[in-house]
Amino acid sequence: MSRDIFIVSNSVDELGGVTTWSHQMARLFTDRGHRVHIVGIAPVAEEIRQKLPADLPYGMTTLYVTHPPKARRLHGIKGRLNAPERRRQAARRAQMRAKAEQLSELFRAAGPGAVVIVTQVWAMEWVALADTKGLSVIGMSHESFEASQKSTRGDRVRRWYPEVDRLLVLTPEDADLWIRAGMENVDSMPNPLPFMPDSPAPRTAKVVASVGRLAFEKGVDLLLDAWADAAPRHPDWTLRIYGAGVEEAGLRAHCTSLGLDDSVEWMGSTDDVLGALSGASVFAQASRAEGFPITLLEAMAAGLPAAAFDCAPGVREIVRHGEDGLLARLGNTMELAGHLDTLMSDAATRDRLGDEAFRSVRRYSSAEITDRWEKLFDFLER
Repeated sequence: MSRDIFIVSNSVDELGGVTTWSHQMARLFTDRGHRVHIVGIAPVAEEIRQKLPADLPYGMTTLYVTHPPKARRLHGIKGRLNAPERRRQAARRAQMRAKAEQLSELFRAAGPGAVVIVTQVWAMEWVALADTKGLSVIGMSHESFEASQKSTRGDRVRRWYPEVDRLLVLTPEDADLWIRAGMENVDSMPNPLPFMPDSPAPRTAKVVASVGRLAFEKGVDLLLDAWADAAPRHPDWTLRIYGAGVEEAGLRAHCTSLGLDDSVEWMGSTDDVLGALSGASVFAQASRAEGFPITLLEAMAAGLPAAAFDCAPGVREIVRHGEDGLLARLGNTMELAGHLDTLMSDAATRDRLGDEAFRSVRRYSSAEITDRWEKLFDFLER
């Protein structure tokens, strides 16, 4: 059946995997005849904004014109006597209720069987205030259980997601960990492939590619450390770094301090990820934390063997070490450098792993994952 599907996130266009996932699923659901609306809580700064097509086949709404003030707890007598801060927090709560009512108006216009998918737990604070009667509400965590426990998001999941119809995480391993932590409504749903080329990349260019935000958790500094070990043995190879972010200036300085400026190319953000990957022969990922990394799926779909840190269940579910890629222990840049050295040195290994990656990653085809979502919608409606 055709449904109204609301995808609610912190932002509609922030650079990163959640935004990529949201718009990919919006297109897939739209292609199946569903009516999709993407909702963001707040806008983001221009430098971390993703460029979106002007002719999207679904609606978008951002609730706030500027970012809402942060919530602060008022502790002790000083907190109770801080009248300006108490007024500010009261104004924030009143504004939240008004924005939640805006959400409610969108939800009330939906037809039978409507679904709300909340991709990030901060956004759930507004959905929890809205009227979701008659709708199925699905909460998501797009990071590993371990990563969420290292931030405030772990506590937020426990606070805001117990009453949703389903909490979806990215792997069965993460689902088991959340169940052990006391959440009873948990299941897993992997990310779908963004594209599926007919043939793998030629893997003829002496290029290692990295794609992702230039942010601390993506570990580009660690990749540069690994490259500093591997590159001297391969002076004819280049590391191309695709991405932008707040860490760029510091990363460029780190690259210079390692003496790598002649072998590293800073490519900036790209709207043509497949084209970027097709011009490389190896993919590298040195993330400190991941959920179910879309860029890793993209690289394998392009037929590139990956050298990556085993930083999360999602990574080791996607990559089978020695079969379709190579995994290093988290933070072990020498081990990652050794895997890069292997893939740059041995064309036969590079081709064997790349061809198997091209085949094996198809288990995450967009059609198969969309089928799984629709089955979940049907189940929750019963």
